[in-house]
Amino acid sequence: MIIKCAIVDDEPLAVELLASYVKKIPFLELCGKYSNATDALHGITEQPVDLLFLDIQMPELNGLELSKMLPENTRIVFTTAFDQYAVDGFRVNALDYLLKPISYADFLEACNKAMQWFQLVQQQNEQPAATAAPAEEIKSIFVKSEYKLLQINLDDIRYIEGLKDYVKIYTEQSPHPILSLMNMKAIEQMLPASRFIRVHRSFIVQKSKIREIERNRIVFGDVYIPIGDSYKQAFQDFINAR
Repeated sequence: MIIKCAIVDDEPLAVELLASYVKKIPFLELCGKYSNATDALHGITEQPVDLLFLDIQMPELNGLELSKMLPENTRIVFTTAFDQYAVDGFRVNALDYLLKPISYADFLEACNKAMQWFQLVQQQNEQPAATAAPAEEIKSIFVKSEYKLLQINLDDIRYIEGLKDYVKIYTEQSPHPILSLMNMKAIEQMLPASRFIRVHRSFIVQKSKIREIERNRIVFGDVYIPIGDSYKQAFQDFINAR
C-alpha cells in the first residue's frame, strides 16, 4: 500500500525536514508542500491525499480550522511546537500529534500508525458480509487496540460508543474503555443481534445489561445513553417482548 501525503507548514525549514523524512519511508508518496492552509485547501481539493502532516499555528487559517474542511478520507498528523493543542487535535480524530522539533524516530512511528489505520480500513472494506453470519455462536471477539489484539468476552461488554472512525468498548472488568480503530457498522456486524441492540447512531448496548430507563435514555450509573428517534420502535419492541 502506498499512502499519498502532503505537508502544510509556514516554516520552510520545517517543510523541508519533513519532506526529507518522507523520502526515507517507502510507503509514502509526497504529493504536495504548502506554506499556508488556504493554498493547501485548494491543492488538496484538486489533488486529494490520504495523509496530511499539518502544522497548527499558521496565519489567517490555522491547522485546526483547516482540519474541519478537509475531505472525509484525508487523515491528519498534527505537527506543532505547542502541546496545548493536543486535546483539540484528538477531538478532530487526528491519527497522531508530533511536537517540534520532530525526530525521524517519532515521525516514523506516526507513519507506521497511519499505515496500520489504512490497512485496517482496507481489510474492513474487503471483508465479505457473509463472514458476519456466525456471530450468533461466538462468546468473544478480538479487536485491535494500539498495537495489540485484545480478546473481549461478550459477557463483559456493557455498551459501545462510536466516535467516527473509532469505537470505545465499555466493559465491567475495566474502569476505562477499550479504544479500537473501527466504525460502528463493523463492530455491529461482529456482535450477535440476539444479545446486542443499537439504540443510537453512536451507541450499541448489551440487552441483558439494561437495568434502568429514564426519559428515553438508558442509565448506566452516571452515564445516560440516548435512544435515537430512528431506533425507538425497535427498542420498544425489545422492551415489549420482555
